[in-house]
Amino acid sequence: MNFRRTRPEEVSVNLTPLIDVVFLLLIFFMVTTTFTRETQLRVDLPQAASGDPAEVQEVQQIEIVISAAGDVAINDRTLQTPNLLNIRTALEREAGGDYNLPVVITADGKAPHQAVITAMDAAGQLGFHRLRLTTSQMEADGAQ
Repeated sequence: MNFRRTRPEEVSVNLTPLIDVVFLLLIFFMVTTTFTRETQLRVDLPQAASGDPAEVQEVQQIEIVISAAGDVAINDRTLQTPNLLNIRTALEREAGGDYNLPVVITADGKAPHQAVITAMDAAGQLGFHRLRLTTSQMEADGAQ
């Protein structure tokens, strides 16, 4: 008996469907991607013309006072260098481990915005969630 040898079939991968799928994915991501343009916003900060005065509370609170020059005092103790680390350290010392205390930030109207944000950031990093910003009431003619 004479058996014929069969040739093994060549195994090949058809890349055409793969290329089609990759091309469709590329088109999908190009169409659905949104590009954002950074813009600058002009911000006019609001003034407090009215409001209810804060209730006098006998509970303990931490008061952060920021002067027009950017000097920071926490509970009447002025910090030598008011950077984020020093403010955090002073807040930890004043809190004594109780991060549920209210934090009152009193900033001068001409205080640098960065000083206020740094104080808020330090309080937020420590877990304080009861922040309050104080304002003074405007006079009747709209000038302060």
